[in-house]
Amino acid sequence: MMIDPVGIRIIEYLSKNSRAQWKDIGAEIHLTGQAVAARVRRLEDEGVLQGFTVRVNPSGIGKPVLAFITVFMSANRHPEFQRFVKGKEEITEAYRISGDGCYYVSASVSSQEALNHL
Repeated sequence: MMIDPVGIRIIEYLSKNSRAQWKDIGAEIHLTGQAVAARVRRLEDEGVLQGFTVRVNPSGIGKPVLAFITVFMSANRHPEFQRFVKGKEEITEAYRISGDGCYYVSASVSSQEALNHL
């Protein structure tokens, strides 16, 4: 799908403030709020916009320690490791990688001790 300049401007606006009102976006890009809503729905239907999110400061929820971990596996137990990752709320992202290591994991925890426990 080709996105026109108006669609790009809507995406840029939503990237900065996903809670913006359609009418506020419309005022910025010279459309009605209803026209913006229709465009956003179309962008969602076509898979360009895949959702809206909230960014949380980990310190604000008692998890000020951010860790990036390279996981090396000596056995081929990837499904088991993937279940482990999904079951840990401290793990915020996990990627299968090639080269040095098997996985690259990021985690937010409350302390160094909590990181060691993880």
